[in-house]
Amino acid sequence: MYSIHVFPAAFRTVVVAAALGTALAACGRHNDDSTPTTPPAPAPQFSAEVTRTTHGIVHVKAADFRSLGYGLAYAYAQDNVCMFADSLLTVRGERSQYFGGDAHATARKDDEYGAASGFMDLRNEDSDFFFKGYLDLDQLRASYAAGAREPRDLLEGYAAGYNRYLKDNAGNYPAACNNAKWVKPITADDMMLVLAEKALHASGEVFAKEVVAAARDGNGTVAARAPRRKLDPAFLLARLDQVVHRGFGSNALAVGKDLSASGRGLLLGNPHFPWTSTDRFYQAHLTIPGRYDVMGVTLGGLPAIVIGFNKDVAWSHTVTAATHFTTFKLALDAGDATGTTYLIDGEKNKMTSKTVSVDVLQADGTTTKRTKTFYFSKQGAVIVRPEAGLTWSGTTAYVLADPNRTNTRMLEQWLGIGTATSVQTLKSSLDAVVGLPWVNTVAADRAGNALYADASVVPRVTTDKFAGDCLLMPALLLFDGARSACAWSQDANAPAGIFSPANAPSLQRTDYVQNSNDSYWLSNARSLLTGPAPLGYSPLYGKTGVEQRLRTRIGFIQLEELARDGRKFQLADLQTLVFGDRIYAAEIVLPDLLPACPANDATLVQACAVLAAWDRHANIDSRGAVLFREFWNRASQIPNKWSVSFDPADPLHTPGGVATAALPAMFDALKAAAQKLQSLNIPLDGKLGDYQGETRNGVRTPLHGGVGDLDGSYNSLRMNTGLTATGYNNVYWGTSYVQTVTFDDNGPVAQAMLVYGQATDPKSPYYADQLGPYSRKEWPALPFADAAIKADPNYKTVTLTQ
Repeated sequence: MYSIHVFPAAFRTVVVAAALGTALAACGRHNDDSTPTTPPAPAPQFSAEVTRTTHGIVHVKAADFRSLGYGLAYAYAQDNVCMFADSLLTVRGERSQYFGGDAHATARKDDEYGAASGFMDLRNEDSDFFFKGYLDLDQLRASYAAGAREPRDLLEGYAAGYNRYLKDNAGNYPAACNNAKWVKPITADDMMLVLAEKALHASGEVFAKEVVAAARDGNGTVAARAPRRKLDPAFLLARLDQVVHRGFGSNALAVGKDLSASGRGLLLGNPHFPWTSTDRFYQAHLTIPGRYDVMGVTLGGLPAIVIGFNKDVAWSHTVTAATHFTTFKLALDAGDATGTTYLIDGEKNKMTSKTVSVDVLQADGTTTKRTKTFYFSKQGAVIVRPEAGLTWSGTTAYVLADPNRTNTRMLEQWLGIGTATSVQTLKSSLDAVVGLPWVNTVAADRAGNALYADASVVPRVTTDKFAGDCLLMPALLLFDGARSACAWSQDANAPAGIFSPANAPSLQRTDYVQNSNDSYWLSNARSLLTGPAPLGYSPLYGKTGVEQRLRTRIGFIQLEELARDGRKFQLADLQTLVFGDRIYAAEIVLPDLLPACPANDATLVQACAVLAAWDRHANIDSRGAVLFREFWNRASQIPNKWSVSFDPADPLHTPGGVATAALPAMFDALKAAAQKLQSLNIPLDGKLGDYQGETRNGVRTPLHGGVGDLDGSYNSLRMNTGLTATGYNNVYWGTSYVQTVTFDDNGPVAQAMLVYGQATDPKSPYYADQLGPYSRKEWPALPFADAAIKADPNYKTVTLTQ
């Protein structure tokens, strides 16, 4: 039985009063024993109150986690059913069945949704084989069954809520997927796959091509004895850097009581994530009275708040600089012609295999079935990349060892974070669960404490193993798989083969901590974090004593500048920091560049004049920002360009300045940039907002923000296009959900926005409604307490039962 009760704000009191009056009247009636009685209706299996406030923010209240997931899924489907249904095809390995094997995952076109991942780009057939072959549903089921009950309840409830939405709205889905055969009910198993896909962003998905390349067609054939090639020591880490470290980023800042005007903690969360893919955030407030009361955002259909706050703690995440995999070289038994027996300490071990089939749509509308077999050693999945020398021969194979392939602890971890009462209890949860796959955590609490921790899933490879003969090739993180002494080791109270966060980089302070995707080393400019003596943390956590990216540097510089004169911070100061839109590259280049501008070149004279008048920001009305961006896209690649070398003792301000020998190349780059603008009929002093924008339903919204690591802009946007005659058009990734949070005696005080909006349906009122506040740098207040929720001018509520 399904029921929906809608209570608009103006009528809710009347409805409740009428119901109460009816109940009281019934109590005064005489009960005739001869009258047949109707047996009471069974209690509903699910019951959730789903409320919407301004910008479509969803508040779900339920008595248990199953109902909480149920209500959240229904709301999420209202806003994103086509995107989610499409992304479910990816994790199920069913893309080829509906869209053909040669197509790629759905990309955004005009105002339609996008369902492609920013972490991998494969043909549908290869994507289907990867997810069917690499993920192990039986193992996922067993791991969830062995873990806490609440995550399973959330997954079961979420599947039921999504299916309820499909049933209620069949034939009335958004145009992008209405009546599509691939929009179909799901199970808790499907939700396990959704979470498993998120866990692989910084490991398995990055090397999905190599995993699929190692699979054998049909039921397996004899291993090819490929010719030996020189190993390419750059490809693995270069791919990881390109997809994860350069592709996405975030800023997070926690201010403690020493720098806080109120003595309470303050938090800025500024993840730079995709605007059009399955990793979109979704604003929600989830409540089980007395148990769980958390507001913030979920990620791509995950049924828990992943970045947000409760009444005592606020937190955010940044993509960590740590590496979440290694590779191993296997010595194969020459006596096994199939090449599937490997040796560890001379003992023979047989690879396990998994044969999967994929249905592929043909041009005539029929489907054909194709089959591959994947192979695994104890360490991980066999990978092949012949052009890099990673071949599977009769004597050698290579495997990707990926601890996140079996990480089913994410929901439990985010529930633990969401119920923390201080940064200390939050850290205790990180230490106990070890569920975060590839992110740092930055948090602040009402007592004025601040926390940085890389508690992500990192293989336990200690520093001494990097110095010994176990490491065969550092650039590939390639270890000797033929010796048990070279295997991952074990920390107490941690899952097999990974570091306990108790032994990982972390810092608790009462002034501040900050991270912008560089390593743990610079988490506080006043106290560099180097790790325990004598060897420090494992190199897998990232490098120390190295040049920091420009975005990291400007984040610390602007904070320290404000704090220098004893300034005490309020929320407005954090908002100024994140939307200040300073371009740090300009600050360290133009003072040397402009005085040397050649006077005998009219184009350069004009360009230098524009840059001299520019405010060195990426505000909407900044004139010269487009010219500098096009210049710096070229000039940043000039070798030996700095006049001041990097100094590990001053990582904020070095390197910098322009070397005299680099000036000719700099001016060549500036002239080329000016000529490009002229060829596109763009004024050299054109306003950034006239040439950087997002178009929705035919309406263009101008956007502020720079490029990020390249130009040293804290607030970062990566546009879908380079510069065209119409400018930089539509955002691929960048500032997405941005929150500032502190606390008062009554609870959290939060202002935040989900820049791209809640919904991917162009007809939804929540499709583009938060672009304006972002463009104007306005900060909506988030209603957390019941009274604030009910007072919201756009308050409306629905009770869902089943």
